[in-house]
Amino acid sequence: MKITFLLTSADTMGGTERATMTLAELLARQHEVEILGVFRTRGESFFDSGSVRVRHLVDTRGGQQRPHGAQAGGGDLAAAYRRLADAPSELVRPEWESAFNRLSDLELTEALRTTDTDVLVSTTPALLAYMAQLAPSHVLTVHLDHRVSELRGPSGEPLRMYTSAIDALVSLTGRTQDWFAETLGACAPRLATIGNSLPDGFRPRSTLESRTVVLGARLAAEKQIEHAIRAFATVAADRPRWNLRVLGDGPRMRPLKNLAGQLGVADQVQLVGSTPHMPEEWAKASIAMLTSRVEAFGLVLVEAQAAGVPVVAYDCPNGPGEILTDGEDGILVPLGDEGELAGALARLMDDDALRREMGAAALKTSAQFTDGEVTQKWHRLLDELAAHRASGERDAAKARRRLLQAAADAEGGIASAAVPRGIDRAQSDVAHKAHEVRIEAARPDVRRAGGQLALVREDTTPFEVMRDNLDLAVDVLESLDVHHLLTRTTRLRHTVVVDGERRDAFLSACAERYHDEPVYIAMLNERGSVLRTVLAALVDPALVPSSCTGLRVFRPVVTGGGQLRVSGVYGCDVMFWHDTPEDEESVTVSGGTRYGATLPRTELARSARTSIGGRAYRTVEAYTRTFVDEVDFPIDVVYTWVDGTDPEWLARKEKVQAEHGMLAAESAGSAARFRSRDELRYSLRSLDMHAPWVRNIYLVTDDQTPDWLDTDHPRVRVVSHREIFGDTGRLPSFNSHAIESRLHRIEGLSEHFLYFNDDVFVGRPMRPETFFHGSGASKCFPSPTTVPAGDPSQDSDLVFAAAKNNRALIEREFGKVLANTFLHAPHPLRRSVLQEIEERFPEETARTAAAQFRERGDLAIPSSLHHWYGLFTGRTMPGGISSAFVNVGLRDHHVRLHRLLATRSHDVFCINDYHDGDVPEQEQADALAVFLAGYFPVASQFEKGSARNARYARQEG
Repeated sequence: MKITFLLTSADTMGGTERATMTLAELLARQHEVEILGVFRTRGESFFDSGSVRVRHLVDTRGGQQRPHGAQAGGGDLAAAYRRLADAPSELVRPEWESAFNRLSDLELTEALRTTDTDVLVSTTPALLAYMAQLAPSHVLTVHLDHRVSELRGPSGEPLRMYTSAIDALVSLTGRTQDWFAETLGACAPRLATIGNSLPDGFRPRSTLESRTVVLGARLAAEKQIEHAIRAFATVAADRPRWNLRVLGDGPRMRPLKNLAGQLGVADQVQLVGSTPHMPEEWAKASIAMLTSRVEAFGLVLVEAQAAGVPVVAYDCPNGPGEILTDGEDGILVPLGDEGELAGALARLMDDDALRREMGAAALKTSAQFTDGEVTQKWHRLLDELAAHRASGERDAAKARRRLLQAAADAEGGIASAAVPRGIDRAQSDVAHKAHEVRIEAARPDVRRAGGQLALVREDTTPFEVMRDNLDLAVDVLESLDVHHLLTRTTRLRHTVVVDGERRDAFLSACAERYHDEPVYIAMLNERGSVLRTVLAALVDPALVPSSCTGLRVFRPVVTGGGQLRVSGVYGCDVMFWHDTPEDEESVTVSGGTRYGATLPRTELARSARTSIGGRAYRTVEAYTRTFVDEVDFPIDVVYTWVDGTDPEWLARKEKVQAEHGMLAAESAGSAARFRSRDELRYSLRSLDMHAPWVRNIYLVTDDQTPDWLDTDHPRVRVVSHREIFGDTGRLPSFNSHAIESRLHRIEGLSEHFLYFNDDVFVGRPMRPETFFHGSGASKCFPSPTTVPAGDPSQDSDLVFAAAKNNRALIEREFGKVLANTFLHAPHPLRRSVLQEIEERFPEETARTAAAQFRERGDLAIPSSLHHWYGLFTGRTMPGGISSAFVNVGLRDHHVRLHRLLATRSHDVFCINDYHDGDVPEQEQADALAVFLAGYFPVASQFEKGSARNARYARQEG
């Protein structure tokens, strides 16, 4: 039997071309097989096959199309070629495939009408149209569709117009075959599902030790490679040994390289281009990744599995979900959820045992896609079609299908069936998009951001959005008079639990109440992963997946400039309880609570109230108690700040420098240490946005006050150096060590407080438990930075001199030697510990307080000594925090700013500048101004004239 495969181009690198060549080589073991490529685009074919003949019809090389084999040149013939190439195809509409023209019509007509093949296999809907119109009647015709046919749009129209005229329609997945059966009905030819096959031959295995993530795909928009780069950048900073290797060519190569540079991972992201040696590339991988918007089959997943590599993939239509088993041979991530994608990557990166376990399972999964399995399915199909032709029934069956097709065409054509369940209707349902357009058009306070509608707000914070989302859910539940409870979990966002029997009523009420609002509902599985997200207005209880165990209600919020978007991660989770098997006295809560997965029914009936933001919510008595790890004591914040451009301050500083015989450029008194670029304003914004639980803010200054600061705000107090030094030390002081040694003397300061330099920022919403334990113990955050060995000397850096003095003190008192510093982060402190340090080491602390500039005898008390002393006296415990440090004075650190802004993945960060940087001062200021305004666009309640300041004043009034 002779088999001919039709390809638009047989010499390029793409998924369809690669899968077709693999199948052709498998069938060539028992049949004569050829590939007929319409257009030849390059000198050599990308795929080299000794067993499959490749023919071309139209040569496009040299910029002039002509029949393959014809000579390029002038004359009437060349002019005729040009006219034919410029004329649109008469057999294929431009919206189906724009590459075809009258020249390709003529060449394909000649090739197909005179073919001696037994079987023609088309690989795109446009080629199906050619085949159905031109193939001789005796030839068996098969179409193998390589994409998600349900989502093709106009290019898929030939599938409905011409499949009645062919013998078989082969899908890569059962889900697509089901859609064809429903769409085509009685017009359908023989339908079959046959997945792609792995290439024949030896396939090397991966050791899973390379620290490399590999993604193989054409660099086109539908592959969403930017999602992979952003997710990788989120986790790469803490995993510098890992690399992302992207294999493939395409139009987005340059933008993707630029994106990697902007995120600061250009040295970890390799955009390699295409390669014919994919088996070897997979063997170099430890993790495979796929981020496609749609994927008909996902052959690259199978190739990775055949190398024993676990896969992280978007659960897109249709292939990944039919190839991978989530949690066994890979991880399926909700489509478009870059946060989940990053989390899945981090999970496999950090867990070697899990990676090996999933890799072994992946290898077993790949066995079903071996050449023998796939070849047998094709042989059975072709034998069946040949037998049907020999029986004499084929022509009558085809005539009947054509008659039904003609009747359908007379009534407007075959309409597509509904998209199968499991495909995200946000991608495919026109009604969903149309409703979004209507809301956006009717609401001037709504705009599209991040693929969703968002409410434009200039004066809100993530914590306020979380409370608003809680109200969205509770308002509906109260309107239904549904028993619900605000529960306690370890998550930052709020969670409400409801009887699972009321789920559909809740969804229907949401659809009605939020019909004209940019409110969304995400459906969650048992792991809390998002299965699907839809507008609340269009939610249909009948289409909720069976694996859905909870919902997340949220209204995205964006600032007018679009710099800040607060979306689904801050939604309100509505989780369902149901009967506990074999235990009539309890219910099981999806997702669990602080008390575990089950709750006694008696607790559900113990009604209580808890207050958030002035509103009382239903809960149960068990949730009103304070858990051991929860902070219920006040926490203040202390800043030390100086305006280094103030003429009066500069005059004082220069006078004292002269008294000490110091040069102004010396490190201890350099301008870099006192330079202010409005960092304090943005640090306060970070507190207002991400740590609203802070009680009071104390700003310690040398009688300076920022002109933008609302000093009348009841939570803000400016503290003079004179107040905290009293009769100790020596003023004026330009020594941060000295000023810091007096912080515990601030009148009214709480026992527990956070010490901030003005160049430290809170990067995302935080809980106080990050900084203090519920027992009252403060936490500290050790740094990998080491303190050099040796005693302080004339050659020591003054920063390390203070660290060495701390070391000597700790060794003297406790017999242990410290070797490390602490992170540039907010320092959790206890006022009583600082007081005790002064009382226990009076000589050393007095010497530090008296030094007007940094000296080699200084102690670094709140940033280091407090933590070590607290650890040895049992009042401090090690903690963990995600932090970043940027020296804006160093050019190679500027990429870190881009990464921070793009990913917002750190709890805290510090932006400093050293006096010996290589970036001009004005350029530093410009870069910092752009970054800070982009990261913290919402003016805080502590700024005069801000919207939040005015709102706070109204509430207090």
